[in-house]
Amino acid sequence: MEKTVLEIINYIRKNKDLEPLENIDPKDNLRDDIGFTSFDLAELTVRIEDKFGIDIFEDGLITTIGEIYKKLKK
Repeated sequence: MEKTVLEIINYIRKNKDLEPLENIDPKDNLRDDIGFTSFDLAELTVRIEDKFGIDIFEDGLITTIGEIYKKLKK
């Protein structure tokens, strides 16, 4: 699961001409540490939902990688 989330994040970063990340930490903030905008978060939501069948923002705002993992483990 963590590897797939990293792949999705790096796919989005690549489209923004940002360097890929080698790893992500559960404490990483999607905006501050990963560099995502609202548009990127929307794309992240769609790609995670397509891959895992879960809307990570269904119950409210997600701000960290750890919160994504928590949603995916439910």
